[in-house]
Amino acid sequence: MNSFRQAIEAEASPEELRSIPIPETYRAAFVRKDEVAMFEGLPSSEKDPRKSLHVEEVPVPEMAPDEVLVAVMASSINYNTVWTSLFEPLPTFAFLERLGKSSSYWNRRHDLPYHVLGSDGSGVILRTGSAVRNWKIGDKVVIHCNYVDDQDPTGHDDSMLSYDQKIWGFESNFGGLADLTLVKANQLMPKPTHLSWEEAACNALCNSTSYRMLVSKNGASLKQGQRVLIWGATGGIGGYAVQYALNGGATPIGVVSSEDKVELLHDLGCEAVINRSEKKYRFWKDEHTQDESEWRRFGKDIRSLVGDDPDIVFEHPGRQTFGASVFVTKRGGLIMTCAATTGYMIEYDNRHLWMKLKTIKSSHFANYREAWDANKLICEGKIQPILSATYSLQQVGEATNLVHKNQHEGKVGILCLAEKPNMGIDNHELREKVGEDKITLFARYGKTIGSSNN
Repeated sequence: MNSFRQAIEAEASPEELRSIPIPETYRAAFVRKDEVAMFEGLPSSEKDPRKSLHVEEVPVPEMAPDEVLVAVMASSINYNTVWTSLFEPLPTFAFLERLGKSSSYWNRRHDLPYHVLGSDGSGVILRTGSAVRNWKIGDKVVIHCNYVDDQDPTGHDDSMLSYDQKIWGFESNFGGLADLTLVKANQLMPKPTHLSWEEAACNALCNSTSYRMLVSKNGASLKQGQRVLIWGATGGIGGYAVQYALNGGATPIGVVSSEDKVELLHDLGCEAVINRSEKKYRFWKDEHTQDESEWRRFGKDIRSLVGDDPDIVFEHPGRQTFGASVFVTKRGGLIMTCAATTGYMIEYDNRHLWMKLKTIKSSHFANYREAWDANKLICEGKIQPILSATYSLQQVGEATNLVHKNQHEGKVGILCLAEKPNMGIDNHELREKVGEDKITLFARYGKTIGSSNN
């Protein structure tokens, strides 16, 4: 892969890239099927991704006609990376086995004794399949993770409703935490020209998710003047949600866990911020009993900041916060949920939902149009990357453990073929126009917040 790295750094032509032979193997981060029991009996907090993640050479898979082979310059860590590395809530090999049972020859490639993970990536196309029309060798791209069969009619109104919909690098193999990846052509989007490889790589999954949840007609259809409560407002999806609320003329109320994060949100433009560590909310009296008085205290704090209850609650922590989220939402308001990082078994008081005509609406990643529109806003400098730290591919276990322990903000980037940070910037004029301080806000605060967490 060194030949490809050097050629990409030298801005080689498509003909020059085509002349370099594809190697038989490539470097990748993966988990092993024969190690799925290695953390058996341990609580999640004691499971260590540094023990389960391997970075070694694996064979280059055969390319299907509708696929492209991409040299991955950078990738990033997502929560599905953490889940894969911990083998919970179940080992992802169950997904690969199910995919392998398909009648499709191409799907059967994914069922392997190792799983190359990663659901983000930026890089350069090295090869295109015979059915690929809109992309060519040498194109600089970012990759979104909606892995869907475009011949499946169930997905043609909204591909997230496809019976065959999967998340690339989590429910499929050959993910982005590697020097090469194999993706469907309909996963590709243009790389933002003013961003580095790692800044470009960190956006697609979380930015698209936040866009669908708040902006899209499939989500909240955000309106000017609405109040939006955002849990984890400096986290992977929360950092984009705050930007969408501000851009859309709404008032975000960010919930964070430290004073450093409060300051970060203020610099981002979010004036209403709640430091939950300072407030010491205890929404649960014990493992089985929630405390409505704490919900009321939380709601009072929100109203003291913005004058009313939130029209929309951007919900993703799940079990620990969902009861409070339902309670504090405005009469007729919307709880928009996409995840459950603190637990999937949700409990809330249904009286506060039905009697006040509130709605719970679910969301999962984004369709191609939503991902493309969200990426366009990145490309135009209207939404900023929220990259806070960057590691090498060899350090993927350490980076994943950082996210597992919640000792990060925004997104954690991974350099794959890129040898050092800040490479791959083509449009310096646009970067200057957008502003270095805006683009690197999370990175500057990441150093402070990371050191305070250690």
